[in-house]
Amino acid sequence: MIDFANPWLILLLPLPWLWMWVMPAERSAPSAVRLPFADRLQRADDGSAVAAKVRKFPWMQWLIWAVLVLALMRPQWLKPPVSQEIPTRDLLVLVDLSGSMNQQDFTNQAGEKVDRLSAVKEVLGAFLLERKGDRVGLIVFGDAPYLQVPFTTDLELCRELLDETQVGMAGPRTAFGDAIGLGILQFDQSDAPSKTLIALTDGNDSASQVPPVEAARVAKDKGVRIHTIAIGDPETVGEDPLDVTTLKEVAKTGGGEYFFAADRSSLEQIYKEIDEMETQKVDVVTHRPRLDLFPWVLVAGLVLQIIFWLMQLTRLQGFGHAAPSSARLHVDPRTGELRVEGES
Repeated sequence: MIDFANPWLILLLPLPWLWMWVMPAERSAPSAVRLPFADRLQRADDGSAVAAKVRKFPWMQWLIWAVLVLALMRPQWLKPPVSQEIPTRDLLVLVDLSGSMNQQDFTNQAGEKVDRLSAVKEVLGAFLLERKGDRVGLIVFGDAPYLQVPFTTDLELCRELLDETQVGMAGPRTAFGDAIGLGILQFDQSDAPSKTLIALTDGNDSASQVPPVEAARVAKDKGVRIHTIAIGDPETVGEDPLDVTTLKEVAKTGGGEYFFAADRSSLEQIYKEIDEMETQKVDVVTHRPRLDLFPWVLVAGLVLQIIFWLMQLTRLQGFGHAAPSSARLHVDPRTGELRVEGES
């Protein structure tokens, strides 16, 4: 499909005609000439006739002008529409890699006993792959938080990097509050209208410089909603007890929900509930690429101009090699008029 960037310039098309209509015609005063050398005068008269005839190609001049106006209108070829999905939400997941995530109290799809992190990878990985239209990121934490995956729409890459995580690779302790703080820093660089953080841990905070609840309060002020998921046995005692109270307070302060996953099936149900709460919204931007055609039109105009020049040159050469004329000029002695006599 062809469109024009400046269609209004078609109003220039009758401009030469208007110019000729408005401007007065050229006037010349008649003159009487009395010369004895009529043959030479006749040849001079033939030359002027040739020049006048050469200049008369009005249809060609109008065609060149029309092509020039067409180029000024900037014709463009419209290509098929291209649609692009723009994410409207950034989703950041915090995964605990402390030593307690090595407890084998979960089952996989085959019914085999697996450690908590393996179950998280299986369920969370499937959840991430369904986040089409979102930008997702991943932070892992132990003694300190680490950015594993910055915000990206490459869900397969996020899943692969999640699978590469190992228990203890970030240290044996749990820096939950610092992980929320690092997540807030990532959201500071985000302009998405919706920002969600999902924190998954099986222990209490034992290594943070910033208390988790205080970090959640800062996140809420910046428009970040926090969901917390507790994994494991809430009645566990020892070095890594599950701090349910803190996780509930973090979720409440962050404007989200608290969930408890005692096994794999409950973990799957939790992600389904989060998926229903965090409805996916995608902005679709459609545009049609345009290919400018005016350079080709200008080339066509140049070719027509060259053809016009060649037509003038050919016509002129044709008159220049015309057979000598036998006509003679005769001056009427009574009236003084100059007349042509004889055959040409």
